[in-house]
Amino acid sequence: MLPKGADAADELSELRELSRTALVEPVAEMVQQRNRPDQKTYVGKGKLEELKREFADHAAEVLIVDDELAPTQQRALEDALSTRVVDRTQLILDIFAQHAVSSEGKLQVELAQLEYNLPRMRGMWQHLERLGGGVGTRGPGESQLESDRRMARRRISQLRSRLKGISAQRGVRRKERKRAEVPTVALAGYTNVGKSTLLNALTGADVSVQNRLFETLDPTTRTFDHDGKRYLVTDTVGFIRRLPTQLVQGFASTLEETLVADLVLHVTDATLAEDRLREQMAAVDAVLSEIGADELPVLVVLNKIDGLDPLARRRLANRFPEAQQVSALTGEGLDDLRERIADRFADRFEDVRLLVPYDEGTALSALYALGAPIEERRDTDAGVLIRAKLSQRDARRFAPYLVAGDDLESAATT
Repeated sequence: MLPKGADAADELSELRELSRTALVEPVAEMVQQRNRPDQKTYVGKGKLEELKREFADHAAEVLIVDDELAPTQQRALEDALSTRVVDRTQLILDIFAQHAVSSEGKLQVELAQLEYNLPRMRGMWQHLERLGGGVGTRGPGESQLESDRRMARRRISQLRSRLKGISAQRGVRRKERKRAEVPTVALAGYTNVGKSTLLNALTGADVSVQNRLFETLDPTTRTFDHDGKRYLVTDTVGFIRRLPTQLVQGFASTLEETLVADLVLHVTDATLAEDRLREQMAAVDAVLSEIGADELPVLVVLNKIDGLDPLARRRLANRFPEAQQVSALTGEGLDDLRERIADRFADRFEDVRLLVPYDEGTALSALYALGAPIEERRDTDAGVLIRAKLSQRDARRFAPYLVAGDDLESAATT
């Protein structure tokens, strides 16, 4: 169902892609445009009769609705069509269940599914729920239903507790990275815009890049070095219009990786029509705002420019003058992107000159372990001369070995 004046083709194209990812083959489509759904049956009475005829004519097995249905609306449609009805939220949950790989991802999917299904738990006990209240009507069906709900609530509590523990472990890792003052960049964007491909291109990772919605569920962090400095890049779950609330809540621990980033790369598909591109960007901004990440610095990255001609690229540059145009597939623009990321964090590093005596090899090893910050090394009679760019914290750590420029040249000629 669409509001009057909405673009049906655009909305249905996304539903088709979701269905394809869920391994469902659509056999027919139907659209009703009205300002608000029917409270009981979602569609109007006339459209419901038309839906019954079309459903039977096409021998369909499942009805997929591109909206989040209330439990009463879902049951009314199932009763009218005598078939299973899947709404948008349930369809996306099914896709997430297919793509969950890590133990954390599976826990998050299970939590989201339980929270979605809890108000819909009726199932085999629905015939007993029709009994009225009072003496003689409280049968085993009611007891079993309440038992199922209690078990679901208990499991939800357990899952939240386990995910909280995993989140705490991730927090420890984040503190370690913060202590090392390594700049952190988070990739955010609409699903299937090429975030994982960009992560692989920037860092040399090997994350799955299949052409499927929500291919990446678990946060993946990799590093890249630029001018002797190390940067962390984290890929997170893709966003989508009307991302179900259960998913935002269930994947809160995953989305935390965006919250603690120093910079967000908002990755977009440059080949989309401008209205579609802006709509997707607005959907991503809405989710970032929902999780509290809207105040972080953002750099828009227009990906897939290899599919555009020079004129289209100039138009994009005029519309998004601050954005970075790249092709994660061909590598075009990636060096400029790394340079822009480095410029954002230039004030975190300072040029230092160190003289490390030969009998203090441990200090030299610790210096190299920071992530290849060495710009120049010379062996002298007094020790190893080092030119490097270090974070302010690391510069203080190696303060005993600091030498001025004149002292460095003097030591080099000793």
